[in-house]
Amino acid sequence: MKSLALLCLLVLATPVHAATPEQHYLDLRDRYIAKFSSAKESDEIYKQHDAALKELAGVLRGLVGPVTIKGLPADGKSNVDTLFKSDIGFGHLDGLGFASEGDKMQAVVTTTGLLTHWLREHREDGMPQDSGAAFKSDRFYYQAIQDAAFAKYAELPITKPASASAAVAVLGLRGNGGLKGAPDEIDVVAIKGDKVYFLATSDAVKTAEIPACERVWKQMMAKPVNKKDPRGDMAREDQAMAAYTTCFAKEAPSQSWYAAAVKKAQSQLELLPLR
Repeated sequence: MKSLALLCLLVLATPVHAATPEQHYLDLRDRYIAKFSSAKESDEIYKQHDAALKELAGVLRGLVGPVTIKGLPADGKSNVDTLFKSDIGFGHLDGLGFASEGDKMQAVVTTTGLLTHWLREHREDGMPQDSGAAFKSDRFYYQAIQDAAFAKYAELPITKPASASAAVAVLGLRGNGGLKGAPDEIDVVAIKGDKVYFLATSDAVKTAEIPACERVWKQMMAKPVNKKDPRGDMAREDQAMAAYTTCFAKEAPSQSWYAAAVKKAQSQLELLPLR
């Protein structure tokens, strides 16, 4: 009897680690991914898929809470817009997504816990695991939203609100083809408490190509292709693009349009509920 009583006391004293709300969301999401990725596509499956996305959005609303971003609707949807692994847009950042008409402005609001988990899921894609490093990587802006690639051209200096633990702004170009050109998209990311805010604006600022960087591009593209590499042409272009954007980031502060880009980035940050 004494042994049984002691066992009962030990069971009662042992802490029960219930799944966190974030883990509940991830478990639910993963179950749906497994279901739809193995299902034969049909009208009924698409109907169930839409219902699943709405359910996930409801869970996310409970995690994120009410969100007000100036210029965007108050009712967010799941930023994860497909649960089929074979879809091109699979793997977007888990969070509530908001968009203006025509998608000129797009926002995602998530938690630091979901962000950390998402970064781990994309480790093999070359995603930096530290959030600060990720916010300075074009991979973050490419994989977090949309299905189009993103090239980061420069970081823009913005003033971080005292209430925020991090705030980053980048200037870049998004598209499905070549990513060399005059960048016009400004993206800002900020963290306040356990909430992460990401706001992307296309056609945000008018810039121009920089002659010095055009010369860098031409020099890099004039180099011979490594014929032993089956990706030789693409590898040369990737190297040329890296050199071009590095040059652009260096030369951008001296350009006539730069002050307007910085001002736009700051005003974009101020649309977020950070104060």
